[in-house]
Amino acid sequence: LVELASVRAIVVGGASGMARATAERIAAAGGKVAILDRPQSAGAEVAATIGGTFHECDVTDFDGTGAVIAAAAEALGGIDASVNTAGGGIAKRTMSKDGPHPIDDFRKVVDLNLISSFNVARLAAEHMARNEPNDDGERGVIISTASIAAFEGQIGQVAYAAAKSGIVGMTFTMARRLVRRA
Repeated sequence: LVELASVRAIVVGGASGMARATAERIAAAGGKVAILDRPQSAGAEVAATIGGTFHECDVTDFDGTGAVIAAAAEALGGIDASVNTAGGGIAKRTMSKDGPHPIDDFRKVVDLNLISSFNVARLAAEHMARNEPNDDGERGVIISTASIAAFEGQIGQVAYAAAKSGIVGMTFTMARRLVRRA
């Protein structure tokens, strides 16, 4: 079990919402937090308020995200927890009066929600693999958010629902593989 007082966490999307609340909770318990968020976000202000660090990050820049996570790990002295809530969607039907759903729009939503979630998880796992196991044999924890849309997508949420379903689908498979590295 990861103790918040000693955790070193990267919080992706930490400038607002659930991720901000998570970052604030970790910092309030004595943990160290690196906020990763878009440059135009309130990430720098949130980090300053909680005594953390801010790292500009566009999670759809897959190569750049690796460099940002490495910089955050260096600032924290390692990574014990990765919390990722970055995401978003669009409202487009599969077929509308304007024609079929644009494939590039679908791809952008999948990249933002699913591919970036996997990328953040795999990169964080690489840093966690270097940690000494705690008393429970754990080296860290990875949290990626899905949505009820993974199971009950609304009309027009085909891309978002597909991406969030992908997060659900990859989680157990990834966890089973990562536990063997502990």
